[in-house]
Amino acid sequence: MQMDIVTQFPHKIIDEPDMGIILSDGCRLSARVFLPESATKKPLPAILEYIPYRKRDGTIERDEMMHKYFAGRGYVVLRVDMRGSGESQGIMLDEYTKEELLDCVEVINWIAEQSWCDGKVGMMGKSWGGFNCIQVAMLQPAPLKAIISGYSTVDRYADDIHYKGGCLLNENLSWSGTMLSYSSRPPDPSLVGEQWRTMWLERLNSIPFYGAKWMQHPNKDEYWKHGSLSEDYDSLVVPTLCFGGWADNYMNTVSHLIENVKNTTVKGIVGPWVHQYPHTADPSPQIGFLQEALRWWDKWLKGNPTGVEEDPNYRIYLQDSILPDRRIKHRPGQWIVEKDWPSAEIKYAKLYLTSNGILGGDACELNNIIKSPATCGFGAGSYFPMSSSVPEQSGDQRVDDAYSLCFDDNPSKTAIDIVGRPKIKLTLKSDNQCGHLCVRLCDVSPEGSSTRITYGLLNLTHRESHENPTPIPVDEEFSIELELDQIAYRLLPENKLRISLSNAYWPLVWPVAEQATLTLVKGELLLPIRQKSDKPEYVFSDPEAASPWSRKIIREPSYSNKIITDQMTNAVTIEIFDDYGIVEDNNHGLQIGTVVREAFSIHPNDPLCASGHIHWTQTLARNKWNIRTEAYTSLTSDKNNFYMTAKIKAFEEEKLIFEKEFKETIKRSFH
Repeated sequence: MQMDIVTQFPHKIIDEPDMGIILSDGCRLSARVFLPESATKKPLPAILEYIPYRKRDGTIERDEMMHKYFAGRGYVVLRVDMRGSGESQGIMLDEYTKEELLDCVEVINWIAEQSWCDGKVGMMGKSWGGFNCIQVAMLQPAPLKAIISGYSTVDRYADDIHYKGGCLLNENLSWSGTMLSYSSRPPDPSLVGEQWRTMWLERLNSIPFYGAKWMQHPNKDEYWKHGSLSEDYDSLVVPTLCFGGWADNYMNTVSHLIENVKNTTVKGIVGPWVHQYPHTADPSPQIGFLQEALRWWDKWLKGNPTGVEEDPNYRIYLQDSILPDRRIKHRPGQWIVEKDWPSAEIKYAKLYLTSNGILGGDACELNNIIKSPATCGFGAGSYFPMSSSVPEQSGDQRVDDAYSLCFDDNPSKTAIDIVGRPKIKLTLKSDNQCGHLCVRLCDVSPEGSSTRITYGLLNLTHRESHENPTPIPVDEEFSIELELDQIAYRLLPENKLRISLSNAYWPLVWPVAEQATLTLVKGELLLPIRQKSDKPEYVFSDPEAASPWSRKIIREPSYSNKIITDQMTNAVTIEIFDDYGIVEDNNHGLQIGTVVREAFSIHPNDPLCASGHIHWTQTLARNKWNIRTEAYTSLTSDKNNFYMTAKIKAFEEEKLIFEKEFKETIKRSFH
């Protein structure tokens, strides 16, 4: 869909690249402020985005298109680097800490007291910024009047990038490497002056080993409950607009918020998108998200009658059946709406898992074995894809299906709209006290290709509780109930549904130390069916944005993604090389470069040989100033322990000026 670039706005903007916000402990945070000139005479409401991703060079591309759009419409917009990131002083010790949230409360109160602010503040963000605007709203700072949260979570244990269904995600390692690399970069000397080196070395010396800390909390304890709205839904009292994407892994949050928050207005939008804002995200259709956000701000910050409170509670993109494509640019389908959620119009159809691999028919007892090779799961794609330009979305499931226990329905005679969270109930037996289960709901085309509709994971020791896992009873029957992720999907006529059960899902999930052999005794699938809609129920406006970032390409980006099988050892390795290229900002002249390398390796019959290695290179340069950092992280394990290592190396003018290593041994606990 064509983006409409808006170049003329009612308000002329002053762009302040480094406005200081002094916190109560003396720490100076750096804000880029898009200030309408009129605010110097008549104060305006303010919008805050507060993240650690560096306003100067990290998020500048989307900031230019999004924040200038709001500022041009009469809002003071602040993009604040958190403590210890970008040009802000101090040290960042973890994600979503109490210090981070209390800092933000101070920032909001500071904004409200400025001469250019009328005392009303909104907060928005996606991912980290989506998380912390919910978490800050829970603290109820008085000036905060509304939030917009995307790709976020209400439960930091169940729906983030560390654990899913109690299974350790390899994204935990990848994200640890990402944050180590992000945190290793210095502030820009053109903004902070000669203190840049002192700030940099302080930052380098104090960098924590993020991933090891996360792995030391394998169960849902107080560490994860902190910042989780699910612990106290009543604490959210400001109007909330939330959004997500079916190609992302934060799709459950929108429905959780709509269903459980009772003390304020909540509206939700879920499209077909990867982990990007809805006006730019693949796959299309993109929507006029900035117009939707402006309606939200105009209502709750300016009191204008925009009608947002009358919008449907849940606007969902119903995706049509497609052939699998890891780089899909467009998802056919239509927008549907639910005024209330959960919807009384959605009924659950019960399909039994029966003999001869049939999904449907009468309930019966089974004796089917689930014993997947450790290499099952390469069709999963990335945990949260960022783009359709590279093959990050889930692919053809046929290879993984061959490694799984599958049950197929008959081809559908009519279209079936699946809207909600499918549920599966299973009775199993296991020959080991620990084990994983992955359940995939797939769409099988007449020619045999298999597209993943949705899926769920469960560490079987967490079958009763994520807080207090217990061993699986060996050689005894036990029952589980597992909800798969939210989805809106139209199964087209002639296609059929497939349930695929595996006890491995690599490289998405780190394997248990000893692979259990599971026996399926009984099973039933509960499928949420919505009455078929013959036409779109909602129409969004086309996307708009302010003018794009002015930059020039110094080095073109490149990407490769290879799965390599060693024919001598049978070990399988996925190698990803992602060179973001080098770009130069045409305004301040900073050159920015990033290269990421990931490798995950495993043997089909030996989960203990699993390994993951991440290597990030960051470069910053301007004239004779030249900085490079290298960040390495790795994970291996044996029967009893995980072994996690990391290293940071920092170079100035190609001279090594700093090096630091981390080594942690973490006891396995039902993982």
